[in-house]
Amino acid sequence: MSNYSELIKNFEKIRAYMRDFYVYGFKSREQYSRKSARSYDDERRRMESWLGEYMRFTRTPEGKNVFFSIDSRSAGRNPFFRAWKTKSFTDGDITLHFILLDILHSPDVALSLAELVERIDRDYLSTFAEPMVFDESTLRKKLKEYCNEGILTSEKKGKHLVYRRTSDISLAGLDDLLDFFSETAPCGAIGSFLIDKKPPRESRFTFKHHYITGALDGGVLAALFDAMQKKCAVTATNHGRKKGEPRKIRIIPLRIFISVQGGRQHLLAYQAEYNRISSFRLDYLSDIKAEEPSPRFDELRAALDRMQEHMWGVSTGGRKRGTEHITFTVFVGCGEEHIVNRLLREKRIGTVERVDEQHYRFSADVADASELAPWIRTFLCRITELECSNTAVKERILGDLRRMYRMYGVEEDGK
Repeated sequence: MSNYSELIKNFEKIRAYMRDFYVYGFKSREQYSRKSARSYDDERRRMESWLGEYMRFTRTPEGKNVFFSIDSRSAGRNPFFRAWKTKSFTDGDITLHFILLDILHSPDVALSLAELVERIDRDYLSTFAEPMVFDESTLRKKLKEYCNEGILTSEKKGKHLVYRRTSDISLAGLDDLLDFFSETAPCGAIGSFLIDKKPPRESRFTFKHHYITGALDGGVLAALFDAMQKKCAVTATNHGRKKGEPRKIRIIPLRIFISVQGGRQHLLAYQAEYNRISSFRLDYLSDIKAEEPSPRFDELRAALDRMQEHMWGVSTGGRKRGTEHITFTVFVGCGEEHIVNRLLREKRIGTVERVDEQHYRFSADVADASELAPWIRTFLCRITELECSNTAVKERILGDLRRMYRMYGVEEDGK
């Protein structure tokens, strides 16, 4: 018999499975090598209990492939937040939770540790057929945990600390704000938990671009924000798909970059091992552990600020020194001012200048010119001239054009 349960002890474990089922996905049971077949079945059933309406499968020669199919445009609320609301607990945890909140039912009630122990023993545990026991050490740890979580507050009264319930904050009139925040902001799970405190209702928002997978990285993101606020270095596990086995890294997190085009989240961080600032995909990071504050944090953040003047995306240029110059000229016909507007609107850095009545030139000095290639390709039918100090980037773009010519059987005018 399986020990399957809807509840989870380790979010990182279910995060990895949900990534594989939705983000990477389309593996059969036999192809899934992360854990045993039984573990695969348990995790699949667990996810199906939360997200059954989105679960799909297809049959291939390799077997039955299970995956999530979610139209993010019609999902007003991110279904992946459900995974954050299924944490497992022991009998003692849940019993002590409700006893404490029953005793401290109002912010007006303030009791010391000794008074809480006495009340619990006298008014609650004595009524159990098989009495449970909570010693002072267990209760002290739970009170400290709840103070850190903001559920309780503590204050000095005479020689003792007394604990009281945190005052509730009114959420009246915040429905639309919470709906929007939970679906668009980093760590939106916070908004989802607050929404649960209000009567059920439909969201009034729909999103053309709804990046729901960021919900799986909320814990990593929160830990990195906390480390950056404290200017701490961190250790982390990097599961880069090109590197094979997971690798422990020590970095100083500096800034989070989130793509408005694809929703992908990156961390820009300094890695002393290579003495450079590099980018790391958040969905590849786990096990974030903060260390001591770094005396170099402000210096490195300022260095990143200077780099951003020449960054198109998240690449800082790696080991390369200096910048790469790239320029291209596009044809703009009569009545096609929207092309010029697009150049001005979409350029992140660099300049756009008018060459003559029908030609405009974009120029930029960038850390990594290869990052511009996808954007430049959207102007291919209009480009009349292309130059780049990194000849490999120019050849890559021209090579893509040649392959397109061959695909459609078009002559290349002898070029």
